[in-house]
Amino acid sequence: MSSSTGTRLPAPERRIAIVEAALRVFSTGSYAGATTADIAREAGVSEPILYRHFASKRDLYVASLDEAWRRIRERIEAEIEARGAAEGWTSIGPATMREMKVLLPSLWMQAITEAGEDAEIRRFVSGHMREVHDFFASVLRQVQAEGGVRPDRDPDAEAWIFVAGSLLVSIADRLGGLLGAEDFAKIKTERLRWLTGQP
Repeated sequence: MSSSTGTRLPAPERRIAIVEAALRVFSTGSYAGATTADIAREAGVSEPILYRHFASKRDLYVASLDEAWRRIRERIEAEIEARGAAEGWTSIGPATMREMKVLLPSLWMQAITEAGEDAEIRRFVSGHMREVHDFFASVLRQVQAEGGVRPDRDPDAEAWIFVAGSLLVSIADRLGGLLGAEDFAKIKTERLRWLTGQP
């Protein structure tokens, strides 16, 4: 299969292109509703080509979730490196995720829906969400050590609140109109006030 420029992509680049297409399809639809045919069409490849890289829709979903989290984690890490932990960690939020065209919470919500029927997805997403929690707990500890978060705040508990708040983004997106940008800005402001103790 050729790319849009008419040249054959090397296998690693083709795999990346398929994951990019899967992210678009899953983020705008649902795991249950998406088909490998939809994703192959979005990627500009045939289904047989897709299956050379991914054995199943589940494997492609897992790769997409990993890629979405990698992008967000690296963005936060870059902001922390550039601006310091106390300021850089606040850079991520619903607007940033939309700007990055990665709706990680939407992918989580889809996985949670499927988890009741699919033990492999349940196992993977449990581990994945624990990894997200642990990352944010670690960041909060770093910020706390720099004086950016009050010493009496519990980073582990606060990291779970972050995960829960992220799922609220997906709920709002799925229901449409439940919460808008101003609502999320207020929520973020109040969370920061709680964590930092500043008025």
